[in-house]
This record gives sequence, structure tokens and C-alpha cells, in this order.
Amino acid sequence: MLSNGDFLTVVRLTPLVAIDLIVTDGKRRFLVGRRRNRPAQGTWFVPGGRIVKDETLDAAFRRIVHNELGVASAERSATRFFGVYEHLYEDNFAGASDIGTHYIVLAYAMTLSGSVPIGRFDQHSEYLWLGADDLLARADVHENTKAYFR
Repeated sequence: MLSNGDFLTVVRLTPLVAIDLIVTDGKRRFLVGRRRNRPAQGTWFVPGGRIVKDETLDAAFRRIVHNELGVASAERSATRFFGVYEHLYEDNFAGASDIGTHYIVLAYAMTLSGSVPIGRFDQHSEYLWLGADDLLARADVHENTKAYFR
């Protein structure tokens, strides 16, 4: 595990690789959470997380689904690959000045039953299910999330 100082150096020098989850309830609504952490703190964003060194894509997917949604078992093979995206932020996890964050994101679409309890409130302060039009119309939904629905 990297120290915060070492991780800030990584953020300063390299792009990070992440997985984002485009979660639908099967009723044309999509899950967003209000982010607790930088970057994009305070905005509505799809669940997701970065891949860590020596972690396979499948292991990262399972960990991220568990950490972001609280869902104990999910397999990447049961989802649809949604595409590769690039997210650029002016800030970083530490709030250090003049260091942006650059992500290369692998997005996966998945369906969860509306009856499945969802939520890990260490990552997001609250969750919403929004239709694509509503999501695109809201000023408090981050532009990187809106890009998935344009």
C-alpha cells in the first residue's frame, strides 16, 4: 500500500486506471452517488474506483462493486463493456495545489434489481436513481458522469 505522499507523486506523474459502473435498475434509471472524496467531491457521480497494482480486472471489478455498492458478489463477465473514457480533474485526493488527476476509465454497464439494498456511505453520502434525461439536466451531476449518457 502506498503512503499518501507516494500516491500523490503517482497522481502527479501518471494517469490512473479505474472502473466505473453504469448501474441501471432495469426501469431506465441509473444509479449515482454524491461523492464524499476528491476529485469531484460533492457532485453526483456513477460508482467506481481505481484498479490497484497487481490486481486483475476481475478482482478489481468484484472489489469495486463491493466497496461502492455493498453488493457481495458480482462478476465482470455478467456485465456489458460500455467503453473506455478519459477523466481529467483539476484537483486531487489530497487537495494539493497545482496537481490534477488523470484517469483512464473502463466503464461497465450492469443491472441490479431495485430491491437489492445498495450503498456504502463511506464512499457516497447518498444515492439516487435518475433517468438519463434527468441526470443530464442536473447541474450537480458531474460532467464526466454525463458523458456516459450523451
